[in-house]
Amino acid sequence: MAGKQVNPTRMELTRLKKRLKTAVRGHKLLKDKRDEMIRQFMEIIKRNKVLREEVEKDLSFALKSFLLARAAMSPAEIDEALVYPTKEVELTVGKKNIMSVDVPKIEVHEKERKNAFLPYGLAFTAAELDGAVDKMAGSLLKMIELAELEKTCNMLADEIEKTRRRVNALEYVMIPEMKESIKYITMKLDENERGSRTRLMKMKDIISARQA
Repeated sequence: MAGKQVNPTRMELTRLKKRLKTAVRGHKLLKDKRDEMIRQFMEIIKRNKVLREEVEKDLSFALKSFLLARAAMSPAEIDEALVYPTKEVELTVGKKNIMSVDVPKIEVHEKERKNAFLPYGLAFTAAELDGAVDKMAGSLLKMIELAELEKTCNMLADEIEKTRRRVNALEYVMIPEMKESIKYITMKLDENERGSRTRLMKMKDIISARQA
């Protein structure tokens, strides 16, 4: 018997068959969506891993260079050298759609500088500071892209988990329950039909016996 009480009528049977057909189609679409999101998620994860390793390597080099520069220069000299920015960028934050998920899209517009690359004079600064500033400036675009990728990964992971739960609910709960209800109603209708046929045959035998 079905897990929950259903009316064993032909109208209910027709309704359940339509719901089952819709659920099966929805299950296939959600499953395809989940598989495609996982495929794109894995591609983004690979790019994220490579980019993170590059950024961590650049930042590690820059921090070591800053430590060496601090040993050769006074804090006031370092602060004076780093007052002006090395690179200026404008960010335009938008959205792009990945499998019905709106993920961030960051466009970077780098401003041109008329002066030299380093905003300070080289005569009174340590060479280690030059290397650190150069490496940090070169890592800026990578860090922006890394932030975009990591947010995209988090949002896709959440959506994949939601879709996985929906697929499992359809596959292991809703569809089996509807199939069980359809089976129960079908058996009940067949049983009623056999009972009606038996009563008709008995009535026919009684009428024939009376006529005889």
